[in-house]
Amino acid sequence: MNVGALAPNLTDREASVLLAVVESYISTAKPAGSRRIANRYELGVSPATIRNTMADLEVKGYLGHPHTSAGRMPTDLAYRYYVDTLMARPRLDARQRSQIRNQLAGSDVSAIEQLMQRAAQVLGLITGELGLAVAPALALAVLQKLEIVPVSSEKALLVLSLESGVIRTVYVDLPTELPRETLTSVASALNERLAGSSLEEIQGTLSQRLRDLPLDTEAAQLLVNIFVESGPDIFEWALSGDDIHLGSAAVLAEQPEFTTSERLRSLIELTERREVLAAVLGERDVSGGPQITIGTEHGTPELSDLTIVTGNYSVGTLQGVVGVIGPTRMPYDKVIAVVDCTSSLVSNLARA
Repeated sequence: MNVGALAPNLTDREASVLLAVVESYISTAKPAGSRRIANRYELGVSPATIRNTMADLEVKGYLGHPHTSAGRMPTDLAYRYYVDTLMARPRLDARQRSQIRNQLAGSDVSAIEQLMQRAAQVLGLITGELGLAVAPALALAVLQKLEIVPVSSEKALLVLSLESGVIRTVYVDLPTELPRETLTSVASALNERLAGSSLEEIQGTLSQRLRDLPLDTEAAQLLVNIFVESGPDIFEWALSGDDIHLGSAAVLAEQPEFTTSERLRSLIELTERREVLAAVLGERDVSGGPQITIGTEHGTPELSDLTIVTGNYSVGTLQGVVGVIGPTRMPYDKVIAVVDCTSSLVSNLARA
């Protein structure tokens, strides 16, 4: 059994036994006893030796010992060591990559929001975990063009076309019905002053940018005044949006960790608390490969028995993440490979 590089405080035998216990628990969801490990894994030592080694691993914090069982189960520390040191690094073959690509492209994903929702659904179906996707942070997104589209006598739709094909729409309240040509002329004037700047820059300097804007009619001036007075709030809404997309939590219902209604209800409540997920996901490192955070590493009680695996994707100069949430007992090798592949495919589709 190849255990890879050893941690300073684990012997070769301890690492081999730990790998066996982790793999056994992932596949069965049951604490592993020394006899089961000896029978299932060719470690070349007796059940008594395995039992003593498991006891040593428990003292070192890698295994837990449920009161109702003679077996051991991995701790968060064990999963971390498994992911960083022991786990094989499989890659998906061409057929598997093609399957994910076809499922991602199985609906209209021309808009980034639709692609994100599709990615979350596909990840959930393939991994059996709760799929997630986070749209790119738009603070630094550059405005390419804006349009003002009449919706009713009291509302207009502000359509912001950003770099890399990202589009944001915001409703604007109108004090009175304005002619379509007024909306068009004001949109043209706004483009002259705002296009080419980031949303963050526009939000912070909107009043100054629209000062002394040459206008032909009182109606046009009225509309510009609306942007001067409420524009920062409008662009704040565009910046925030609904950035987190989740797949169906129902895929987790078959897993042993969520067979009780209380546990499943807690998970569903978590999906409704987007601010908790946003805070954790906002701290992800978007400069490297797949990111894995396990249980108590999240620093929040709501996620203390869950793992989040994410991969980065890019839309031009913008970046976001796709991934899954599931119990700490998950098939990490498969999940990481699928998330890594999906993030790469999302980047390719977003550029298409």
